[in-house]
Amino acid sequence: MSPESPINKINLKNTVEIYSRYWKWILLSLIAALTIAYLYLRYSTYQYETKASILLKDNERDSRLSELTSLQNYGLFSETKTSILDEIKTIKSTPILMEVVEDLDLNISYYVEGKIKEQEIYSNPPVNLNFLIRDSLVQTIDTTFRIKILGPESFQFRNVSKQMKENKKLNNDAIYDFGDAISTGFGDMIITPNMGTYGSQAETNLRVEIKSYEKVVENYRSKIDVETEKNSNVITLSLKENLKDKAELILNNLIDKYNEDVIIDKEKVIQVTSEFITDRLETVSQELEQVDLTAEALKKDNRLSDIGSQSNIFLQTEKENEAKLVATSNQLQLIDYMNEYLRDNESESDLIPANIGIDDVGVAQLTRNYNDLVLERDRILRGSSEKNPVVVNLNNQINSLKNNLDQTLNNLRSSAQISLNSLNREDARIRSQIYATPRKERQFRDITRQQSIKESLYLYLLEKREETAISLGMSSPNAKIIEPAYTSSGPVSPRPKIVYLSALIFGLFIPIGIIYVKDLLDTKIHSRDDLVNIVKAPYIGDIPRSSTKKKNRLIAKVDYSPKAEAFRMIRTNIEFMLKGKAEESAKTIFITSTLAQEGKSHTAVNLASSISHSEKKVLLVETDVRIPKIEDYLEVKNDQGLTDFISDPTLGFEDIIVNADGNEYLDVILSGTIPPNPAELMMNDRIDELFNAMKKRYDYIIADSAAVGLVTDTLIIGHHADLFIYVISAEKLDKRQLHVAKTMYDEKRLPKMTILLNGTIEKGGYGYAYGYGSKPGRQKKWYQFGKS
Repeated sequence: MSPESPINKINLKNTVEIYSRYWKWILLSLIAALTIAYLYLRYSTYQYETKASILLKDNERDSRLSELTSLQNYGLFSETKTSILDEIKTIKSTPILMEVVEDLDLNISYYVEGKIKEQEIYSNPPVNLNFLIRDSLVQTIDTTFRIKILGPESFQFRNVSKQMKENKKLNNDAIYDFGDAISTGFGDMIITPNMGTYGSQAETNLRVEIKSYEKVVENYRSKIDVETEKNSNVITLSLKENLKDKAELILNNLIDKYNEDVIIDKEKVIQVTSEFITDRLETVSQELEQVDLTAEALKKDNRLSDIGSQSNIFLQTEKENEAKLVATSNQLQLIDYMNEYLRDNESESDLIPANIGIDDVGVAQLTRNYNDLVLERDRILRGSSEKNPVVVNLNNQINSLKNNLDQTLNNLRSSAQISLNSLNREDARIRSQIYATPRKERQFRDITRQQSIKESLYLYLLEKREETAISLGMSSPNAKIIEPAYTSSGPVSPRPKIVYLSALIFGLFIPIGIIYVKDLLDTKIHSRDDLVNIVKAPYIGDIPRSSTKKKNRLIAKVDYSPKAEAFRMIRTNIEFMLKGKAEESAKTIFITSTLAQEGKSHTAVNLASSISHSEKKVLLVETDVRIPKIEDYLEVKNDQGLTDFISDPTLGFEDIIVNADGNEYLDVILSGTIPPNPAELMMNDRIDELFNAMKKRYDYIIADSAAVGLVTDTLIIGHHADLFIYVISAEKLDKRQLHVAKTMYDEKRLPKMTILLNGTIEKGGYGYAYGYGSKPGRQKKWYQFGKS
């Protein structure tokens, strides 16, 4: 079946009608949800997002002096050891955040209380707190108190916490002057006013919240997000706060503190190198002075004045060999200095001087790697302990690098010593060839050589000391600010559009969901479709629900109500279904139901009245002798009824038949005395005698019979019926109880059974609205004049 089939359209229409019946509740729920959303937005504390971007610079490219590259490359972002993720953790580390909290006084919050909510003030608070205690104690304070500003000179304490009460002097409602030293449980403090700012007016209530530094740091550690893109050195910091100026100050200050921390780490390495070079200079200066004194004494003792005339005996080979001897001895001396420094500084936290002149790439690289690991471990130790697995791992790496450096230095010294020995042998060979050189001159040449070595080393160390002194004040931050902290113009939470959209969805979803669940759990009969899908018996019509007032239960001869039109429609349908019935015999119609209180008596009385209004003689027989109701409907009285006729053979037909008041075509036989054995009474032959006789005297016989779902009375006398109308009450009978009607029809236990749905809703739901034309004598409303 195609989606556009008439059945699908009808099902869709029925579904829409189910929800349209409750349009008022849906509208009310929608209005309530939108009202709640408006109030929520009206009194919510808005959150704004603040962002800042920084670029992590490459120190290799940022060197100001090419000669100082090796001394400046001790930053935190070398490509070989440190990743961007490490710097993200460093930015959010406890020491840096602790400095931000201390600088900006983030541990103290001021709130101005309003009629409904309170508002935080940061930049210009109504009052200022000054503590007369150590900073270490201020960092641990965690309390809240309220004050009421009485005027420019005094205030009143309210809701004083236990932590603030040192003695009985500080109590609720205590009044103080601004500037007084107030004794509290954590020490003395002074409160001063900021008159002219928001919240500083008289009779204003303030709430002051003081938190420990630890709590504030943990709070902002979770609130600050640090992000970066792949293969990029740009880091974006973001923070969500209800105060724009406060968030911008926090991010800008965080970047500044981070850069300061980086610069301090860089200058630590430079300082260690400078101290090492200065110490070596003192030692070399003393050695050089001793060599000069030795040369001076040799000249005095040997009376040597001018030795320039003897320089021709030195060959070019000797000069080159002597230069090599100087360089090799210099390297040996530097290696010994480095070994001596490693032995004297065995702690993992000690840095190693870098690039002191040892001509080996491996030593320079090991020194750089060692210093990077020491700095990284010290940075982690600021917010951790020695037992941290990362610290333990770094200590192992540091010890391993130190052992490798010591081994490398030993290997270099062995190699340099071999070269020096070889050069000495070559020098001895050359000197032996200069047989004419006096012994004293050879001694002087040895002293001169020592002077040359010491002077070369001394000048080299002087040069390095100057370079280190220059670089000591030239360290630059590694984080370049691309975009300083800026705040979005609109709030990120709550967002009005999303809140209103959510309210709209919930305002519709809640009532629709309730209606859907109600309809899903509803097993009552409501419409014709609910019936014909289960019971295949002919559908004779439905009766709309009418007023429960007694005067509205019966239809009149001139009646344009929907109920009267419904019974006329049923009357017509009965005529059609009993069209082949012989005219000389009354058309007998039995009316029954599954349960009591489904409206069968109401249907029987009104159907009999409707047929009698067409000037047909109708007999209404009340065969439901268990729960009789016709007497109450028609207000007729008769001491003798059907049960009396059956049990008393002396009674005739005229004794039990009574005419309905105001309707000459309608006669009634009431149920009579309620018997103790109704089922057995219905099996009496007097029943057959009564129906056979009445069929010859009336055009129609309407029998109000008992409910077939409860008793067997109707089944016993059902063979007298030409047509059965099975009344089913809408909004009352459960669909699971339709098996009774289905069984009666399928097994043909009720002759010519039809179904009638009673109590349908006229508008906006199930059933139909009857009525056509205008009621005679009905006055039109003023706004209907001129309408046909």
